[in-house]
Amino acid sequence: MTQVHLHSLFLLALYLIPGNGQEAKFSGPLKAMTFSVFEGQEQKQLIFQFKAKNPPVNFILTGETDGIFEIETDGFLYHTRALDRERRAVHNLQVAALDARGITVEGPVPITIEVKDINDNRPVFLQSKYEGSVRQNSRAGRPFMYVNATDLDDPATPNGQLAYEIVIQLPTIGNAMYFQINKQTGGISLTQEGSQELDPVKNDVYQLVVSVKDMGGQDENSFSDTTYVNIMVKENIWKAPEPVEIVENSPDLHPIKITQVRWNEPGAHYSLVEKEKLPRFPFSVDQEGDIYVTQPLDREEKDSYVFLAVAKDEYGKYLARPLEIRVKVIDINDNPPTCPSTRTIFEVQENEKIGNKIGTFVAHDKDQENTVNSILEYKIVEQTPQLPKDGLFLVQTFTGVFQLAQQSLRKQDTPQYNVTVEVSDKDFKTLCPVEIHVIDINDQIPIFEKSDYGNLTVPEDIMVGSILLTIQATDADEPFTGSSKILYRVVEGDSDGRLEVETDPRTNAGYVKVKKPLDFETAAVYNIVFKAENPEPLVFGVEYNESSFATFKLILTDVNEAPIFSQKIFQAQVHENATIGTKLFNVTAKDSEGLDISYSLRGDTRGWLKIDSTTGEIFSAAPLDREAESLYRVEVVATERGGSSLSSVAHFHLTLLDVNDNPPRLAKEYTGLFFCHPLKAPGSLIFEATDDDAHSLWGPQFTFSLGSESLQKDWEVSKINGTHARLSTKHTNFEERAYDVSIRISDGGRSPLEGIVSLPVTFCTCVEDRCFHPAGHMLGLPTVGMALGILLTTLLVIGIILAVVFIRMKKNKGKANVENAQASEVRPLRN
Repeated sequence: MTQVHLHSLFLLALYLIPGNGQEAKFSGPLKAMTFSVFEGQEQKQLIFQFKAKNPPVNFILTGETDGIFEIETDGFLYHTRALDRERRAVHNLQVAALDARGITVEGPVPITIEVKDINDNRPVFLQSKYEGSVRQNSRAGRPFMYVNATDLDDPATPNGQLAYEIVIQLPTIGNAMYFQINKQTGGISLTQEGSQELDPVKNDVYQLVVSVKDMGGQDENSFSDTTYVNIMVKENIWKAPEPVEIVENSPDLHPIKITQVRWNEPGAHYSLVEKEKLPRFPFSVDQEGDIYVTQPLDREEKDSYVFLAVAKDEYGKYLARPLEIRVKVIDINDNPPTCPSTRTIFEVQENEKIGNKIGTFVAHDKDQENTVNSILEYKIVEQTPQLPKDGLFLVQTFTGVFQLAQQSLRKQDTPQYNVTVEVSDKDFKTLCPVEIHVIDINDQIPIFEKSDYGNLTVPEDIMVGSILLTIQATDADEPFTGSSKILYRVVEGDSDGRLEVETDPRTNAGYVKVKKPLDFETAAVYNIVFKAENPEPLVFGVEYNESSFATFKLILTDVNEAPIFSQKIFQAQVHENATIGTKLFNVTAKDSEGLDISYSLRGDTRGWLKIDSTTGEIFSAAPLDREAESLYRVEVVATERGGSSLSSVAHFHLTLLDVNDNPPRLAKEYTGLFFCHPLKAPGSLIFEATDDDAHSLWGPQFTFSLGSESLQKDWEVSKINGTHARLSTKHTNFEERAYDVSIRISDGGRSPLEGIVSLPVTFCTCVEDRCFHPAGHMLGLPTVGMALGILLTTLLVIGIILAVVFIRMKKNKGKANVENAQASEVRPLRN
């Protein structure tokens, strides 16, 4: 057997091992065909064996061979070195069969080699640093910038499918992430919390570390790259505009732009919302945010408008809180003065002195108050009858105050006068009627029907508003006038004003009522003196006497009342490491009856507190823990000792101040950390620490170091920020096994604490940048056992073939040369 055939058989044996779960098919007629071959395979690989209809002497291969593809004389097509899809994804070849004279007897036929991708390229960001900006309160989830990376691998396969992730946000505000990234597109947007909390006054620049991984980010052996993103936070422009002023009854062509609102991003949908239901809403907004008044306004109809401007997204969801728009309507003089809605009647006593005030006439003007448009002037233009003469009355020009101008009046001469008043503003005049009645003089005093209304006993907790007594006085002046109307006052015995007297306008009866709560402990007995008087002054020479006074005695009975705390809520604060028995506060309550008080606690669910039942002093009774409950609320009960044992309740709030009593620890459980063995270059891993104590605005500030000196020859730890650190290898000479690397983490608190944690790191053999696990295998790929069985079977077949060839050569010794042996013993192999 020749060396060529042995080589062909070896290639054939290798090709019999199926790949990717597909059945091997390696020979067939010479025709147009397409083959798929993985890139990156270094060893010599058989692709196919072509057979011509008439056995040719040779095959020839042409086209885009790139020095990679060859074909042997017996039709075996193979590639001699690894393919590179990124260099050429498809090779277009031609195969022809030749006879012994080199003449083409069949073909050429087109052969297409499709190079299948493997993950042999890492993704790369287009920029090492990106700059972007976002406005405060912008919409959550709407990208305001993009980062972009490329990967030379096939984007139609997982090898070229990229996944973006934000690794670090600086500064960190607690555990809140203000930014998020779309895993597929690289679009960066605000989180819901970022939309609410970003404030350029507090922090106007944030830095993100963004990573991109291929394999869709789902494979822990994915290739990756990182970039930096600097984001500037700008002020929110969604702000209420300044109040707008619009002159009423404007003759200009409407609509007229009056103001505008703008959302932080383009594409918002604007609308206006009424805050009150109006017959008409004369405003509109366009989709640029410009607000218009659509028709002339009337200040007398409505002098101001307050409504809301709303911005929504394309789905109809609010982008932010609505803005309040304020519009003030400016007045013009477009309304004449108007008379009072009811008839104006003044009364004048028949002995009224010249110059005395009779009353005040008040007209109205719908134009804006306290402006030139609404300032009114008054003038009397007619008096009926003119007896005993004209001009008996005078009205002050701007106040409308009527006065008696010339002489005293007599009811028997003329009981009523009709006066016409001219009321004018700067442009209009109106005539209004006024009636003036001459009334009897107040020459009779009120007289009580009895001078002593006796005693009345009531409990001290009688309700405010209760009627205690009805008193009655009479007046002989003309009924239903100011001279006969009676008003009652308490002139003695009630210095605190706990009682009041209301007059019945029809009967002049006086109802004595409780105005303020009564208190037995303040005063148990009230000796009251009432006075009855007229609102009109008495005529000269007439005075009130003892007939206008009456007495009354009010006696209170004691009612037991609950203790009263000095305040409803008592507050204190203490550090959580306070020793047991520390005094925290002293609550106080008083009992109106002077009884002793017993104090107790209610709602002390954790048993942290105790109270001195006599003094009200509150002490710590157990260790306190801010991390369990930072604001501890209980109720304090004050109960009378003896009596009816009434009680009242106040609240005690204890704020626990943090102390550094929690050592640092890893922020999560780290499993699956590995390096591919053998390590080609030093590598690193990032981990995060945390603890349960309270931290400043800038978050915790941990320091990191190796747990023991023996680790320093292999590892080193470097701090990234206050919470993250990097564990790096110092060389590549590691064994293929698992290592537990101890890390010492210290916090920056007063009396600092430290914790020692362990990071499990494995050095393992990798397949496609993942740890190879012999116990399992990927679906569709042969296991090592399967491959070994196939190889042994193939060698057995080769041994049988060689044995047959050897026997036939013995039988035909001397009858045939090596070429006859090749022709007779080498058979085309079939599936």
